[in-house]
Parts: sequence; C-alpha cells; structure tokens
Amino acid sequence: MICRKLRVHALEFCVAAALLCSVAASADEVKVMISGGFASAYRALGPQFEEAAGDTLVTVWGPVVGTAANAIPVRLARGEWADVLIVVGYALDDQINAGKVVSGSKVDFARSAIGIAAREGAPKPDIGSVEALRRTLLAAKSIVYPDDANGVYIGSELFRRLGIEGRVESKSRMIPAERVASVIANGEAELGFQQIVELLPVDGVTVVGSLPAEVQRYTVFSGGIATNAKNPAGAAVLIRFLSSPDAAPAIEGTGLEPLTPKTAN
Repeated sequence: MICRKLRVHALEFCVAAALLCSVAASADEVKVMISGGFASAYRALGPQFEEAAGDTLVTVWGPVVGTAANAIPVRLARGEWADVLIVVGYALDDQINAGKVVSGSKVDFARSAIGIAAREGAPKPDIGSVEALRRTLLAAKSIVYPDDANGVYIGSELFRRLGIEGRVESKSRMIPAERVASVIANGEAELGFQQIVELLPVDGVTVVGSLPAEVQRYTVFSGGIATNAKNPAGAAVLIRFLSSPDAAPAIEGTGLEPLTPKTAN
C-alpha cells in the first residue's frame, strides 16, 4: 500500500514537472504572424535574434489581405493569438484600429522602393531621371505591373504624371496571379514594375534600378505587439532588435531600406 502511494505521488510529481517545463518552454517562444514583403530580412535575422535573446521564434505566414483561411486578418478575427505582427504599415494600422494590435507598439522596420526589371541579358534601359523613365516606357514594347497597391499607383497615377497614359495603355497590363519578375524572365513582357525586394530573388531578370525620387512610392513594413500576446516582453525585444542598427545590414542586403534611427525620415 505504501509503495502504491509512493508510485502515485511520483507520477503526480512527474506530471506536474512536465507541465511546468511546458509552461517554461512556451514562455520562451515568440509567435510571429508575418506577410511576405519582409520575409527575406526576417529569415536572415531570425537566427541572430534566437541566439542573442535565447527565445525561439514560432512563425505563421499568411497574406495580409483577402478572405482565405490563412490570411492574417482572418486568423486574428477568429481569435488566433500571436505575439508580434509584421506586415505593411497600413495593414498594421488597420489591426490597431480593430483592437488586435496594441496602440503605440507600432515600429517601422524598413521601406521598399518600386523598381523596374528587364530580362537578363537584355539591354539595360535608362531610368535615371523622370524624363529618361518617360522615354524608356514609351520605347518599350510591353510593360507589366502587379495586382496590388503599387500596381494601382503605376497604372492609375504614374503613367498620368508622366503624361503617357494614353500612349502606353495598349501595351501595359496588370498581372493578377503571377510574379512580375517571372513574366519578364519568361519573355512575356519587356519591362516590369514591382518592389525591388520582390524582384531580386527571381532568376532570369536584371533589376534596372528604382524609380526616380520624384515619382517613387515606398511601401513600409512595420511590427507591433498583438493585444492577445502571450509573451509581450519577448515581442518587445524582437521589435527592438528588428528596428536596431544591428539589423540594418541584413535588411539592406535583401533590397529593403532600413528605417533605423539613423535613416528614418
């Protein structure tokens, strides 16, 4: 009887110890919901953070728009928790307004410029000034741009500002379900607009450069702490790291412009 009681107490102790270990382990995890634009920088910096902070990143990927089950707004709306959200700045603002991200926790990490790509090996056109960009687009046989906010800017505003909308309309089109760079690499179009961070990883294209400053449109990527965070302290440490000067070289290496205290406007 005594031996049986000892065995029961030992089992209870083991179960309690296992539960305590599980709680301790989860307390050292930082769950991140992230969309694609900052992905390359995050993948490069994640191991550095884990080594320096001693925390483990648990990453959930998903689009920042749409009604798919894995879309970040849909996940949050159904009550899925996260410690940190890393998305485009305006989308983070939407989640702050919806009460899903802590007000005042938003930090801008980097911005992405719109660039132009040509097929690898093709002559590199001049886009170094607004007038040079105008001439290049008029001379191009075909032009493509993405089905997103940047594509809307290209098709609805940029061409109009350059005074060429009527002259390029018949040879330009929005790409709804494929990477712009892939269309260029396949030879289906001569020039393509997209964020440089999205053009660089694709083989078979040359990034001609970014749009001139006078007509540039930046996309900012930001992070914030979720209101249902289970590890808000770890979330704050991650956000500080991703916005620190130490993170800037890796961010820059992916084609983004870091918005550290030294470079932020």
